[in-house]
Amino acid sequence: MAVLVLHGGRPHSKKPMRPWRLAYLRMWWLARTLRAAVSATSRPATVWLLRNRLRGWNEPLRDPLVDARWATAAIRARQPDTRIVLVGHSMGGRAALLLGDEPGVDGVCALAPWVETSDPCEHLGDTEALLVHGDRDSTTSARASADYARRAAQAGHRVRFRRVPGGGHAMLRHHREWANLVREFVVRAVEEAGSRRGSEHTSERPPSAPHSPESPDDDTRPRTG
Repeated sequence: MAVLVLHGGRPHSKKPMRPWRLAYLRMWWLARTLRAAVSATSRPATVWLLRNRLRGWNEPLRDPLVDARWATAAIRARQPDTRIVLVGHSMGGRAALLLGDEPGVDGVCALAPWVETSDPCEHLGDTEALLVHGDRDSTTSARASADYARRAAQAGHRVRFRRVPGGGHAMLRHHREWANLVREFVVRAVEEAGSRRGSEHTSERPPSAPHSPESPDDDTRPRTG
């Protein structure tokens, strides 16, 4: 089992994503939390944190989708039979939801995701998804997340929505509740995947590339291109 963590960004920016940006650091902390959680399970899993090449979504290129697809392919190249859970915040949450049908993806946890009414849900299939949103978020819309989850559930998909009362976009207020919701989702996915396929574990890194997943405990930063 592998967990791929995706950070947020901006709608438009061609600037490189640097490791000191808050959008990245926020998910670095969460990746460390998840690594500790899955290490305590009976079904060990790897946790990877992707640093995108660029800060922006950059329609129509959707650069974070390109990077996340590369990352999932790199993980599968090292662990061909592994299942993947995507955990994304804001822009990363949107990327995670849109990649719900990517080969190997079993689950998606989208935190304060940037969701548009035109974003599809039909592609999710049997992939389980959890959308978590604070009702004090002034950057992305909790209502849009709830509407997406409702639309997907009505179409027969395994999609749930959880509201964090008083929670904002940065996930600082009520941070324990945010962390607990993500941790529970990921640990359950890891345990279920292990029960279906048997225990699996690897400490190898995916192949090097201009942008790559990285272990939250690894000080080596991927290059940006």
